[in-house]
This record gives sequence, structure tokens and C-alpha cells, in this order.
Amino acid sequence: MTIHFGQAAFAPAPAREISEIIGEALADVDTRMKQITQSEVTVLQQASHHILQAGGKRIRPRLLMLAHIACGGHALSDAVSVAAALELVHTASVVHDDINDHGMLRRGRPSVNALWGRTFALLTGDFLFTKVYELMAPYRDINITLAEATVALVEGETLQASAVKEHNYTREAYYRIIGLKTAALFRAGGMLGAQLAGAESRIAKVLGDFGYNIGLAFQIIDDILDLTVDSEHLGKTSGIDLEQGRGYAAAHAAADTSGDTAVQDAINAIRAKASNNDAIREGRLFAEQLVANALDMLDVLPESAAKSELIELAHSVVNRAA
Repeated sequence: MTIHFGQAAFAPAPAREISEIIGEALADVDTRMKQITQSEVTVLQQASHHILQAGGKRIRPRLLMLAHIACGGHALSDAVSVAAALELVHTASVVHDDINDHGMLRRGRPSVNALWGRTFALLTGDFLFTKVYELMAPYRDINITLAEATVALVEGETLQASAVKEHNYTREAYYRIIGLKTAALFRAGGMLGAQLAGAESRIAKVLGDFGYNIGLAFQIIDDILDLTVDSEHLGKTSGIDLEQGRGYAAAHAAADTSGDTAVQDAINAIRAKASNNDAIREGRLFAEQLVANALDMLDVLPESAAKSELIELAHSVVNRAA
């Protein structure tokens, strides 16, 4: 099968060189985000830089960069700007999450909400979202990809709030919610990287589906870690999802019980025996299967160092400890 990537023939670089290229590109993403969030309004700049300087996994920008290179792309300066936009969407969402969750710790540091309060945290999240428009302005052809993912994120958060309020946080609801609020941004990362490389639409879709599957796995593992790892090692306030009746454990408890009291009792039992609970093992196995499905999708790509790094990225999603 012949694959057309819309670029000149791509000579794969050794894995070590790819690692260096990605490392430098991610540093440029951080610089770009810091530049774009400069503001004459001191509190906006300070709060934005506070959350950005805390770092983070940068897994979405990494996915975008690797997809771009794996599809023969060389426009790393463009990829840096789009990756910065993608990461700002994610960062804005976690700033807003900490308002809704009363989260006091984020990325190992006091959250924006903890330091500046709800009002300024809300405005900081809004500020970060608006900066995404500025970064994406030159990329009209692919703007819709990130826009759709951002809409999905908001829809997922809204469905989650509704499910909790209506005491209807089922497994079906859980998987729909994480598909929207988490996996959609991973899908966008894979697709945007391929689109910037000029890949055929079907190849871009495959990279998007790859991202979607590892995004689902990422969130399942994230929710399991929320049950099994303390706040200090997790880098954010742990146990919030459980306390608010949502997330992986809540969905499993709701599937096996009826009534608010019974659900709460089941959640407490899951928390007490999290490391040995069948639901935890089931979640890990499902996440591993999602990653296996994602890896099968990469068969459409020619062998390259970037493809190898994508494989490693997928494995890291389920093997992480925090």
C-alpha cells in the first residue's frame, strides 16, 4: 500500500535524534505559551505563568509532534504553535477544573484557585482559552479540528456535572464523558500533527483514532491513580472525583448498587481496598487493551524513529506511576 504524506520523501532519523528534536520542540512550546500569555494585566500574566511554569506531562504536544514527524512533516515551527494552542486548551480546562473541584494542588504546586481565588482563576482560564484563538489564527484549514475538540471538552464536563447531579454516573456515562473531555484532545493532537504534515485525510483520521484510544486509556489510569496514589506523589489533590461521586470508581459502584447510600458505601469500599479491587484490575486491563488497539492502528505508517516513539508514548500511558 502506498501512503502519501504530501511532503518530500522523509528520511527517518535515529531514535536518539528524534528524542532530542522532540525535547527541543517541547521547550519551544513552553516558550511560545509563555510569550503568548504576556499581559499588561499583572494578575493574568502571573497566574498564567504560575500554572505553565509548573510544567506537566506535555503528552498532547508530544503526540502532535511525533505524529507530525511520523507523517513526514518538517514544519516544526508551525507544529510548535499548534501544539502550544493544544496545550493551552488543556491547561485552561484544568484551571477551571480546580474551581469546580475546590482543588488546592495542581502539578505539585498550589493551584491558581488556591493562590488567587475563584474569580481570578475563572478569568485566568478564560484568558488562556482566548489565547488559543490567537495561536491558531494562521491555520484556518485545520482550525476546525481543535475547535471540535474544545467543544467536546466542554460537552464532556457538562455531561459529567449533569450525571453527578442526577445521581446517574453509570459506566456508560463515564466512558462517554471521558471520550469527550479527555480523549477528544488526544484525538486532536494526532490529527493536527498529521494535517500539518499534509497527510491524506484517512491517515490523519488514523492518527486521530490512535490518539483517542490512548486518551481513553490515559484517563482510566489517571482515575485509578487518583484512588491509589496520595496527593504529594500525584501532584494534584487526590480523591476529589471519588468524594464528588464521579470518575472510574463511582461508575463501577453505581453499576453494582442502587440508591445514594448504597453507592456511597460501595465507593468507600473501593477506596479502602483500591489496590486489590477487581474494578481496579479490570480498569487497567481495559486501558491496556485500548493501547493495544491504538498500536495496531500504526501499521499504516512506515517504520521510523518517530513511529517507534509513538509506540513508546502509548505504552507510557498505562505504565506511569503518577
